[in-house]
Amino acid sequence: MRLTRTALLTLSLVTSLSVGAWADESTQSPVRELRASRFVQVAAKDKYERSKIANSGMSIEAVRSDSVWGFATQKMVGDLQAQGFQVMGNFEASVARGGHETGFDFPPADAKFHNYAEITAKLRMMASSQADIARLKSIGKTIEGRDIWALHINTSPEAISRGGSTKPGIIYVGNHHAREHLSAELPLLFAQHLLSNRADATISTLLDTRDIWIVPMLNPDGVEFDIKTGKYQYWRKNRRDNGDGTFGVDLNRNYGFQWGTGGSSKETSSDVYMGPNPFSEPETQVFKAFVESLPNVKILLSVHTFSELILYPWGHTHDSIGKQEDLRVHEKMARTMAGWNKYVPQQSSDLYIASGDTTDWSYGQLGIFSFTFELSPRNTMGAGGFYPGAAMIDKAFNDNLKPLLYLLDLANDPYRALSSQPTGFLKNYVQPQPEVANFWR
Repeated sequence: MRLTRTALLTLSLVTSLSVGAWADESTQSPVRELRASRFVQVAAKDKYERSKIANSGMSIEAVRSDSVWGFATQKMVGDLQAQGFQVMGNFEASVARGGHETGFDFPPADAKFHNYAEITAKLRMMASSQADIARLKSIGKTIEGRDIWALHINTSPEAISRGGSTKPGIIYVGNHHAREHLSAELPLLFAQHLLSNRADATISTLLDTRDIWIVPMLNPDGVEFDIKTGKYQYWRKNRRDNGDGTFGVDLNRNYGFQWGTGGSSKETSSDVYMGPNPFSEPETQVFKAFVESLPNVKILLSVHTFSELILYPWGHTHDSIGKQEDLRVHEKMARTMAGWNKYVPQQSSDLYIASGDTTDWSYGQLGIFSFTFELSPRNTMGAGGFYPGAAMIDKAFNDNLKPLLYLLDLANDPYRALSSQPTGFLKNYVQPQPEVANFWR
């Protein structure tokens, strides 16, 4: 999750502790206790106070008009209190820090979600069943050796057989953050939609004229850890062994553009630990090399959860994009898409500063028009936030199909968004429904 707008805490999933008290874990050493994360509420009235809280190393997961909620260690809470922030409550939450185990899968109620093996199988099935226009490629490996898969869709035989394309390109990427499982399901289902509806006039035109890359799960190590016991671990980062008893780097704070300039942490125990260096992680190195190898790409979408937001650069500063025409394009595209999915469009830093994220890098370094979707739900935490239930898959797809197609259409020239008729091709588009029900298990 990049950030959120409003939140209601599901108290049935957490055990309330008194303010200032940490869980009594007699088996924990004092050092490990200082590193243990809790879910806390801290008073904050505006984006400037929220940015100061983000700089403490607390990962802000939900924003209300008067406060923020997120994961923080005892040390972070103490530092915030020393700065004068009021900690309104802290709550126990399971944020596992241990080693790797076997038996990965979702709880039975969430069986529609795909673990790594299942998402790999689905991608292979799509590539083999539509081999004339689709191929599956590993763009590299994670820190634990898993392949990071990219599905390439292109109607040019040469592009499919050799890679590369002169057609304008677009990248959809999900699951930077492990616990945001819905963020992988949307691009996966979108790929299935494109391939299974290739005879549709709208889809056919887009497939014939675009170069499409879909990377549903950038952080499979973290995903597998989050579901390692059949009970969610609330895990966000990758699975880097930091060498001090903590694990993980926040991949969405590890990109090189304006890395470490605010809203991330040098503390390894923080959920927004930015890593020892920019692009220190295999996953971000792989994605960097992949995007840089595709000079035809004009648009990039990074999918996260939750809060129903459409975000665009900058995240590292409260300043707006300096190139005014580019700013107008980002704003117009965000507003247009929000008209369909009813999300809130805004600059990322309007909620708080966060540096080293994907879209600041892809736009700031490469000039790619870049957006982050924070999917549903809008304003709940706990089971309704990161873990909203399998029914949310259909909602996310139905809400976002037109925005996804709109991005695909504009990939030939994002500046077309400023013209008077950039969405005409979608006015009469009626999305087929069957694959939503039939695609899953």
